[in-house]
Amino acid sequence: MISYWEQASLLSYDHIVVGAGIVGLNTAIGLRKRFPNERVLVLERSLLPFGASSRNAGFACMGSVTELLDDLQHSSESEVVQLFARRKKGLEQLRQLLGDEAIGYQQSGSYELISTTEVAAMDQIQYLNQLLQPVTEGKAFVDASEKIAGFGFNPDYTRALIENLLEGSLHTGKMMRRLTDFAILSGVEIKTGAIVERFEPGAGGVDIPLKDASRKESIRLHCRNLFICTNAFTDVLLPGADVQPGRGQVLITDPIPGLRIKGIFHFDRGYYYFRELEGRILFGGGRQLDFEGETTTDIDLNAQIQFDLERKLKDLILPGVTCTISRRWSGIMGFARTKSPVIGKFGPHTYAAFSMGGMGVALGSCVASELLEAIEE
Repeated sequence: MISYWEQASLLSYDHIVVGAGIVGLNTAIGLRKRFPNERVLVLERSLLPFGASSRNAGFACMGSVTELLDDLQHSSESEVVQLFARRKKGLEQLRQLLGDEAIGYQQSGSYELISTTEVAAMDQIQYLNQLLQPVTEGKAFVDASEKIAGFGFNPDYTRALIENLLEGSLHTGKMMRRLTDFAILSGVEIKTGAIVERFEPGAGGVDIPLKDASRKESIRLHCRNLFICTNAFTDVLLPGADVQPGRGQVLITDPIPGLRIKGIFHFDRGYYYFRELEGRILFGGGRQLDFEGETTTDIDLNAQIQFDLERKLKDLILPGVTCTISRRWSGIMGFARTKSPVIGKFGPHTYAAFSMGGMGVALGSCVASELLEAIEE
């Protein structure tokens, strides 16, 4: 049974955001900023954010050379440039909101390992620099092949090295901790363990029935506006939404004495990525080895891909170096038919933003801003 007090003061909100990841929390913060006297609630299905926001590799990335060249096979130049600009803008917004020190941000650039079959990409550096110049206002990519030996990579694979001057890294845990604290300090209410499986039209807004393990009956929350920010899980609430889950496998080593690698790195069109973190190597990717198996929202390990990561770690990244694996995990990303996020109104009083294309750290803040603009439109 619901008490009079609960019904009167605890069940109704002006805005409810589903999803406590980067997009959801930024949306909630933006709502409080625009409507300082209105109540904003965030509902998260897990005790911790369940998608990729708290389970990514901490890459502040906008796109590597081979990844951008691959995108140009499927998208126009203007579409690729526009998406690159949104990633850049999103990172700038995230840093401005939270501060570099609080999120462990380092503007250290990044490197892409170029294999024998990809050497032709070196001839496209100038083309990409010119294409992106309106966004970057300078060079984005330079040939850094002279650094290969210093990093100690396997020279049989790494025939060239491209440095991206714009990218960086951050500490994912610190970023999500700071973003959550900022939301709470802004007056946002957050409830975890709240699994939203459906919503219904309500009087002047939307009703959301929620199960409560301590009560026999469900609790019905009401809001004027509902914002669905669940990325890969959006299809549960918006059947037929243009989003497909993609799981990413990750591992991290124990500390490695005398580690020569510093910075963040990509290879194979961005499908693989690794970085130095506190004297360890964090390494993830390989989704293309089992697209069907990784098209899932289950937070599990893929033995085939984890084995591939460990083999590449020892043969390609750290040849001749002994290391042990400390931890393995996975995160769930969301992909649309194109790499551009899907943002807009999806019914009366209902808005959504999803399909970050594996670039949620970069895109999240910008996408939240664009979602808020949909209210005004």
